[in-house]
Amino acid sequence: MRVGQLARLIDFFKKEGVDRAIMAGQITPGRLFDLRPDFKALWLLARLKERNAETLFGAVADALEAEGIRLLPATTHLERFLARPGHVAGPKPHRRLQDEIDFGWSKLKQIASMDIGQCLVLHKGTVLAVEGYDGTNATIRRGGGLAPGATLLKVSKPGQDMRFDVPVIGPDTIRVAAESGISAIVVEAEKTLLLGLDEIKELAQKEKMTIFAVSPEGA
Repeated sequence: MRVGQLARLIDFFKKEGVDRAIMAGQITPGRLFDLRPDFKALWLLARLKERNAETLFGAVADALEAEGIRLLPATTHLERFLARPGHVAGPKPHRRLQDEIDFGWSKLKQIASMDIGQCLVLHKGTVLAVEGYDGTNATIRRGGGLAPGATLLKVSKPGQDMRFDVPVIGPDTIRVAAESGISAIVVEAEKTLLLGLDEIKELAQKEKMTIFAVSPEGA
């Protein structure tokens, strides 16, 4: 089933008696420009003034809801993998890390609120890279290559719709960050999935990379 075959998706759900669904996995940004929409999806797209992950997935959720299929939060059954506030893995946070959080957190929240991106790389009070169309890993490589020892911040959008586009950190993120010279990754607690936590902890310890989660109210 190709991305954009909305009518086929709904027909399949109805045939199988599905009335609840969960979005899982990843749709890369390039897919948003490589849609093969059917008539139902074309009608949906024609009504959108903006086309980004939030508007597209939100419209799909509404279309499913109209057919009696409720889209559940992407964290359903994964609640135990949500980041808890505080030190997660790797070396204990150094004092400078809080300075980086204080400098970059509110800026990144503003960027996320404009649907530009949900992560940035910074070092000693200088923003090195901001996520855009190219995604998290490319942002890590762009920013980390400019200043070894940089910090990655990753947040949810203000009013994050937990049904889709939920921030995720996994072992691959740690590997890319390590290759790029990142020394710390800071995520938003209760809003970020840490998938493969045991491997994340092992890699963070090996690479001497601090993983830290900031509570939304404490940022």
